[in-house]
Amino acid sequence: MSAEIQNMAGAGGPRAVTVGEAGGRIWGMTSRERLSRIYRRLGLVETPAVDLSHAVVVVDAGWVFDEALVKALAGREGAVLVDDAGRAVAAHAPADLAYAAAEALAAGRDPSGLDARLTRLTALELGSAYNSALRKREPPVLERLTPETVRAVEKRLFQGSYKGVTDLVTKYVWPAPARVVTRWCALAKMTPNQVTFIGFLLTLAATWLFWHGQFGWGLVFAWIMTFLDTVDGKLARVTLTSSKWGNVFDHGIDLLHPPFWWWAWFVGVYAVGQSIPYAELSLAIVIGGYVAQRVEEGIFLALFKLEMHAWRPFDSFFRLITARRNPNLILMTACALVGRPDVGFTLVAIWTAACFIVHAVQILQGLAAPKGSIQSWLSK
Repeated sequence: MSAEIQNMAGAGGPRAVTVGEAGGRIWGMTSRERLSRIYRRLGLVETPAVDLSHAVVVVDAGWVFDEALVKALAGREGAVLVDDAGRAVAAHAPADLAYAAAEALAAGRDPSGLDARLTRLTALELGSAYNSALRKREPPVLERLTPETVRAVEKRLFQGSYKGVTDLVTKYVWPAPARVVTRWCALAKMTPNQVTFIGFLLTLAATWLFWHGQFGWGLVFAWIMTFLDTVDGKLARVTLTSSKWGNVFDHGIDLLHPPFWWWAWFVGVYAVGQSIPYAELSLAIVIGGYVAQRVEEGIFLALFKLEMHAWRPFDSFFRLITARRNPNLILMTACALVGRPDVGFTLVAIWTAACFIVHAVQILQGLAAPKGSIQSWLSK
C-alpha cells in the first residue's frame, strides 16, 4: 500500500495534517516528530494547513499511532479512527470536508457527524491484529500520550516491534534488557546502523577468539553481538529509522556469520589440544546443514508464500530451538563452561542433522496439504 499511497500523493492524493499536542517525548521524539517520520515513510505529503484541493489525513498528535494504522487510514477515504473510549483521533476526509474535519479533530470533536460519507472505525476494524512481517498477532498500537503514560507507551511500542516467532533467547531473555538499551540508544541519537556496526566488529572478534581456542572471551563477544542484533532492529522500528541499506547490512551479517563461527570453533577445539569424533563429517554437517536449512526455509516460502515457522503452532514452537545461532550457542556455551568445547561441537552437529530432517518433513507435509490450505495459524 505504501507505493499506492506514494502514487496517490503524486497524483492529487491525500495530504497529511497533524493537529493537537502531546505531553512527553517517546523514544527521544515528540509525537509530531514521530508522525512526520511516518508520513515520509508512507510517501504522504505533510502540509501545515489543510489544502482544500486534496483529501486530507488528519491525525491528532495527542495519541501515538502504529505506523500500520496511519497506512491503513491513508488508503481508506471516509474513515474516522476512534480509540477504545470511542473518541475520534484521526480521519481521512474528502477534499470538500477536509477543513471541517481538521477543525473538528483539533477541537476534540467527532467529525463523523459532518457527513454520511465519514464512518467511525476502531483500530482493529481499520487495521489488522496480524503482522505478517513480524510473524505475530497483536492489536495495532493506539495509545494516549501524556507525561504519565510515556513509559507505558514506550513499552507498548517496543512490544509491538518484537517478532512473535523467533528463538528462545531472543523471545524470553533479551526483551527486558533490550528495551532499556534501546531507549539509551534512542536518547543518545544512535542510529540502528551504528549499533549493527558495533555488532559486526564483535562478530569478527568472536570469530578470531574461537579460532584461537579462546572460547570464554569468544562467547562473551558472541552473546553481546546477539544482544545488539536484537537492539538494532528494535531501535529501527521504534524510532522509524529503518532503511533498505540497514536491512541489507543487518540481515547480511545475520545470514553469513554463523558458519564462520562454527568453523572457527572447530579449529579452536584442535588449538586447545582436543579432537572431534568423525571430524570432517561433523564439520560438513554443521556448515552444510546450516546452509541446507536456510535453503529449506526458502523452498517452503517459494512453494507456499509463507514462512515455514509461521505455519502451525508446532512450527512456531520449533523455531524457538531449531539449529540456528542462539540455540547452538547455548549448547556450545554449556559445554565450554565444563571444559568440553569438543562435545559442544558434536552436539551442534547432531542437532543440526535432526533439525534438517524436521524441516524436510515440514516441506513434505506442506506438499501433502490441500491446495490453498496453508496459512499462518496466527492470522486465524
